[in-house]
Amino acid sequence: MSANSFDFLYDHTEDTRTRFVCFITPSLQRFDLALTTTSRFYGKQLVTDIQSGKTAIIGPDDLDEAGYLEYVFKLSEEDAEHLRSFLTEVVGMINFTDI
Repeated sequence: MSANSFDFLYDHTEDTRTRFVCFITPSLQRFDLALTTTSRFYGKQLVTDIQSGKTAIIGPDDLDEAGYLEYVFKLSEEDAEHLRSFLTEVVGMINFTDI
């Protein structure tokens, strides 16, 4: 099957900025994260847990959603709260750049 047989919805290349960060919580949970800033996804960031390979598109509204981080990253409530605390500091306000 060649690429010509696909019906592309979009095919866009852009420069992005990725921050790699590793930290350990008071409960000794280690987080290795890649935080990618892009003009896509309405200004939300791509947050990748490098250890598990799980990625989520996260903005401040997602951090306010109960159980979201627990579900996406398969975390305990305590570990998710530590991650939420960190992400609250680095995830900015949403801006609508896709429109």
